[in-house]
Amino acid sequence: MGGPSTSCETSPVSALSLLAWYDTNRRDLPWRAAPGTPRDPYRVWLSEIMLQQTTVATVGPRFGRFLERWPTVEALAAAPLDDVLHEWQGLGYYARARNLHACAIEVVREHDGRFPDSEDALRKLPGIGAYTAAAVAAIAFDRKATAVDGNVERVMARVHAIDTPLPAAKTELTAAARAMTPDRRPGDFAQALMDLGATVCTPRRPRCSACPWRTGCRAFAAGTAEGLPRRTAKTPRPTRHGVIFWLEDRTGEVLLQKRPPTGLLAGLYEFPSTPWRETSWDPAEAYDHAPRANVAWESVGGEVIHVFTHFRLVLRVTKGHVGGARGEGTWVVPARFGDYALPSVMKKVARWALAPS
Repeated sequence: MGGPSTSCETSPVSALSLLAWYDTNRRDLPWRAAPGTPRDPYRVWLSEIMLQQTTVATVGPRFGRFLERWPTVEALAAAPLDDVLHEWQGLGYYARARNLHACAIEVVREHDGRFPDSEDALRKLPGIGAYTAAAVAAIAFDRKATAVDGNVERVMARVHAIDTPLPAAKTELTAAARAMTPDRRPGDFAQALMDLGATVCTPRRPRCSACPWRTGCRAFAAGTAEGLPRRTAKTPRPTRHGVIFWLEDRTGEVLLQKRPPTGLLAGLYEFPSTPWRETSWDPAEAYDHAPRANVAWESVGGEVIHVFTHFRLVLRVTKGHVGGARGEGTWVVPARFGDYALPSVMKKVARWALAPS
């Protein structure tokens, strides 16, 4: 197993060579400041939160829309949370949107609208963990901080031929990246590592011929680059089951309800359902959770399947109709579902329920 070298004389690669490559090959991204221009901590922070578990291609246009609506941290802090959640649709992991809003509020209230410039202070803000704190400190404030994401882990594993499987290798890979972080231009170095991993040192078919570090890369020399980093086999996701109650009134409006303010998909809208559990639901048992006890429910047939990070969800859909007074609730015509913060799983349910029978 290889390990990082901390000596300039023995290191197989150098920060200087990567920075020289970056100066010519840097990606033009909407949240990046042009060379020689000041960096906006708000834009850096916003992009880092949006990019978690989401691709650059997806975030690009969404980032611009966010800035149009909320061009400053003060504007975002003043926005209703429901508006932020609605705008977040399609970016996944809605807890990030709630933390984004909470963080903006705290920056405004406790820091006069200015982001702290150290890792330690940044980590005290809602939704900012070790990676995001390091990324913002380095990129926005040029502090000597080491931001290690999946791209950086992959580059370090290959350059140093570290064959310890992930996630056990994380400490070793972080140490390798930290040992290489320069005192000068640490923010550019952080972005250079990200660009190298995203465009050259890719998970499949890495373009080693275009890599500025190939002559010192131990995995390239050994012909093992594509096999690194190694990963521990994942355990199968458990499956949970639920029943959706699609309730329509005489005008075709459908009942929506808001999820609790904490927990999975907190604060988002959904169609009423049973709890999600490990065993499937018997119909009679499921109807105890229906929003109306006096409705004749009819199964749509088939299943809606959605995969979350930690479990696989299988939903059956039942339909019912309200003939008289519809009672309390948020009733919405399907054409207006887009006005509400519906998570992806509920959009799947809507497509299923509205499909021609």
